[in-house]
Amino acid sequence: MKGLGAVDGIAARLVSGVLPPRCLLCGARGAQGRDLCAGCGGDLLPNRPCCPRCALPLAVAAPACGECLDAEPPFAAAWVPFRYAHPLDLLEARFKFSADLAAGRVLASLMLERLAADGPTRPQLIVPVPLHPTRLGQRGYNQALELARPLARATGIPLRHDLLRRVRATPAQTGLDAKARRKNLRDAFEVAPAQALPAHVVLFDDVMTTGATLREAARSLRRAGVQRVDAWALARAPLR
Repeated sequence: MKGLGAVDGIAARLVSGVLPPRCLLCGARGAQGRDLCAGCGGDLLPNRPCCPRCALPLAVAAPACGECLDAEPPFAAAWVPFRYAHPLDLLEARFKFSADLAAGRVLASLMLERLAADGPTRPQLIVPVPLHPTRLGQRGYNQALELARPLARATGIPLRHDLLRRVRATPAQTGLDAKARRKNLRDAFEVAPAQALPAHVVLFDDVMTTGATLREAARSLRRAGVQRVDAWALARAPLR
């Protein structure tokens, strides 16, 4: 008797034969088994060159951006494979605000592909940036957690979604500049008490705008005793 995994695999192949993947953006036939065509996939902007400390998009390669030279971030390195631009922003909006799981699968698949190619330093644990319980109740899911799960499964890196807590229900960051975002997030996170913490943790978020959220979360982990914190995200927004 075939195992359930084998049966599921056969079913998936049958469905894909009857219903081939279609691009979520333009409706053309999907490529590489994704609901994304080769043309739209080719329009995605890789985040190169970028600052190795905070992943800020740069015009030319440099050891660090001006902001990181002025004040080192609390994370040691950042891996963010895409720039937050058209058409990735459309997929991200569908996933984040419309609960479009198909868009989430495409984004996770793209991240896994880049993770294998880029080979960032492997951590001991992945910690998704948490939502406050109020925001989580409104949205119904944490988009950072849902993107991090496939990465953890594919790499075998443990994932903990209960280690870091968002203890302040901060207003939405949209429309705030970098200084206002930092003030908005001050003391917004805490590490759950009585936890065994590994030496090297990756904080994971979906989009890194100014980096204020990841910086504040990283400070909380560092204060709790984590020796090295890295930041991973799907996409990085340029400075405006």
